[in-house]
Amino acid sequence: MNSLVVSLAVLVDKTPPDNKVVAGWGAFGIFMLMVVAVALLGWSLSRHLKKVERNAEEGVYAPSTRKPRRTTI
Repeated sequence: MNSLVVSLAVLVDKTPPDNKVVAGWGAFGIFMLMVVAVALLGWSLSRHLKKVERNAEEGVYAPSTRKPRRTTI
């Protein structure tokens, strides 16, 4: 009985050979969309952080005990 199950499993197995397996253009497209999404999120974060810093310098927020940051070149 066990040998019958093993022989049937061999007949049903449709695994392609290793040299025929590729990621394809669809996976590459998804990867590139993710790269673009991360770049846009980084750009947006940079803009928002600059806006927060500018508003903090103008005194838009309530005064705090935080010392101003020194920028070094």
